[in-house]
Amino acid sequence: MAARSKARKRALDVLFEAEVRGEPVLELLDERVADASPPVAPYAAELVRGVQAHRDRLDELIAEHAEGWALDRMPAVDRNILRLGGYELLWADDVPDAVAISEALALARDLSTDASPAFVNGVLARLLELKPAIVQADQQAEGEPQAAAEAEPETEAEPQAEAEAGTRP
Repeated sequence: MAARSKARKRALDVLFEAEVRGEPVLELLDERVADASPPVAPYAAELVRGVQAHRDRLDELIAEHAEGWALDRMPAVDRNILRLGGYELLWADDVPDAVAISEALALARDLSTDASPAFVNGVLARLLELKPAIVQADQQAEGEPQAAAEAEPETEAEPQAEAEAGTRP
């Protein structure tokens, strides 16, 4: 198994354990990193932190696109595989989309029910289809105040650029 695949599995272990025990994810991650038995690779920790940072949005998207399944009714392992795959698909720029989906399917095949790979594939394929709109909406939601502040200097620079353009022969 490749190093990143192992890291994904370890990240899933931490996410699943935290949910089943009802413990805060980042506190459990810190404990597992300190224990180092089994070790938590830096990429696994990055994945857990990324999933946790986007957890509310991930849960919203999963619930919206998991046809016939309420988020709290789906198996915990599937829910966390979808969170992990969704995070890599939407926010991990260094992971190709096909790899994010393929790795999530491998986890579902190895760790969940026979029907889980098709379910995971369906939800992640829908997120992939909607990825440009999701990313754009998230960027606008995060950057609206910043975008407005950035727009002011641009409008001040425009008249100057027009004046310079008017002085050219």
